[in-house]
Amino acid sequence: MKMRIVNKSKHALPEYKTSMSAGMDIRANLDEDVVLQSLERKLIPTGLFIELPEGYEVQIRPRSGLALNEGLGLLNSPGTIDADYRGEIGIIVVNLSRYPITIKDGERICQMVINKIEQAEWIEVEDLAETERGAGGFGHTGKN
Repeated sequence: MKMRIVNKSKHALPEYKTSMSAGMDIRANLDEDVVLQSLERKLIPTGLFIELPEGYEVQIRPRSGLALNEGLGLLNSPGTIDADYRGEIGIIVVNLSRYPITIKDGERICQMVINKIEQAEWIEVEDLAETERGAGGFGHTGKN
């Protein structure tokens, strides 16, 4: 699939790190380091603007290493970028650790996954088909 992108950052285009990666790494595009205090959140610019084909979305997801090793997470995760959005991709990061985290220019801060989507058309009915599970949810099958 080919996709149009405007790169106003100082960095290379997003890229897959391995041949079977689902997500492309996205880099922070900063004029100066950003320090996040514990539980602080900020919008980090990327300098990237994309044009998705109709019927696709982009999901912005955390990088597992940053989450585990530093406590850096993403709010509104996964974030969705719709096919008709043309603004800059901004990443809402949060420091979930007890210590300050510094984000540097060019640092890989998240992943971008492209998904094909379909829009649903509702059919309003009075009741739904029966299933074995029924309305059971939130741990109804037990721990093991």
